[in-house]
Amino acid sequence: MQLKNNEELVSSNLRLVSSLCSRFIGRGIEYDDLFSAGCVGLVKAAKGFDDTRGVMFSTYAVPVILGEIKRLFRDGGDVKISRSIKELYIKAVKIKDKLENELSREVTVKEIADEMKLTTEEITEAFCACRATVSLTVSDDDGEKELDVADNIDEKLTEKINIKMAIDKLDEREQKIIKFRYFGALTQSETAKKLSMSQVQVSRAEKKALKKLKNILEPGA
Repeated sequence: MQLKNNEELVSSNLRLVSSLCSRFIGRGIEYDDLFSAGCVGLVKAAKGFDDTRGVMFSTYAVPVILGEIKRLFRDGGDVKISRSIKELYIKAVKIKDKLENELSREVTVKEIADEMKLTTEEITEAFCACRATVSLTVSDDDGEKELDVADNIDEKLTEKINIKMAIDKLDEREQKIIKFRYFGALTQSETAKKLSMSQVQVSRAEKKALKKLKNILEPGA
């Protein structure tokens, strides 16, 4: 994929990293370290992702991110970051502080990269790996997850995340219909009453929403 797309994949999927990391809270490693390891996995996934294979990025990224988090536990909690990345991070932080003092506002990764004559991907990787924020920090409140995550559970987790992300792409009314029908176990008539619609309208909107979800989850199918 092109560099620009890699950068977009990283910046737009930090919440995915946060969601996965929060499942390991309480297992002996600080959240910041979990997030740092997860971001290393996210950057690796963005670099290796091939959108011509017809799979969602999250399907490809979740196992890679989880792999880095699990590696963190195997390594005793030490995030393996190269010396060059650490040095780049230190320089980038200095540039960040300098620009924010000059501009009197929070600066973007792109502004830091331009100042250092580097790509935003290089700066993003350094900040992610070394736990910087620079408008990248996200938080979530998911529950814990056992450390020993079997492959089949990874697959279920990936599927769950894919479905949630796909539903978020529907319009507001379609989201409500899907959630009432498939997560709230309401009938079409009950859903119609809640949304001030007719049962026929709900039926048509539901079919349309399901078709959209299929196209999102199975592109090219």
